[in-house]
Amino acid sequence: MRTMVNGAAPMSIENKEQRLKSCIKACESAVIAFSGGVDSSLVCAVSHEVLGDRAVAITAISPTYPPGELESARSVAKWIGIRLLVIKTNELKNPEFCRNPPERCYHCKRELLERLEKIRKKLGFKHIFDGTNRDDHRDYRPGLRALREFGVISPLAEAGLTKNEVRKLALRYGLPNAEKPASPCLASRIPFGQEITAEKLKRIARGEEFLRSLGFRVVRVRDHGNWARVEVGKEELDRAKELEERIISALKAMGYPTVAIDRGGYRMGGANL
Repeated sequence: MRTMVNGAAPMSIENKEQRLKSCIKACESAVIAFSGGVDSSLVCAVSHEVLGDRAVAITAISPTYPPGELESARSVAKWIGIRLLVIKTNELKNPEFCRNPPERCYHCKRELLERLEKIRKKLGFKHIFDGTNRDDHRDYRPGLRALREFGVISPLAEAGLTKNEVRKLALRYGLPNAEKPASPCLASRIPFGQEITAEKLKRIARGEEFLRSLGFRVVRVRDHGNWARVEVGKEELDRAKELEERIISALKAMGYPTVAIDRGGYRMGGANL
């Protein structure tokens, strides 16, 4: 497979992989913002291969971090062989974050990077890495501003790797989460302008955990205050229809007076559609 990078000559995924390794090698040492998703997992895997113990993964748990993700992150880090540090953050202490403006992700990312910067200095490492890929720059992502402010290196984006290419490389590396669906922070389920609270986040987490227990792979419980809009993968919509009564009953018991299954299925950024 050959793709274009910034309008230049076509570059194969193999060449991008070499570019990725060269970028990481040139940095000499780094702490890695590791969510447990496929993007940051690939960064960890290649960084561990290239830098050895001069690469350390850091996972931050907070009220917005989906339950169960820490266990997954630990498992992937162990499989890779990279050292993993777990820290706690709490975006809910920041009134600007709780206000839930369109730049919400900037406030969240900045708190994380402040913590990672302290750890980087303590370890004597040169850089902070994250899992931003080339496609992320095509979307509205306020968190990218925080990355620039802290001088974060995004090796995947530097190498010109798209999300699809990241998954292909992850499969080549044998990563156990290579085909894992994206699982962004729970706050992304709440429409901009509606307050983010610990109670809402817990309710969302319980709802999504229930849906996964039914076997759904891609799930979002969009919290609109007094009602929930459930999104599942488009290929899972027929099954959601079959289980509609059970789903509605369970989410009502969790505190949503009204529950609806979105017939359009999952869409990125669906909370604000």
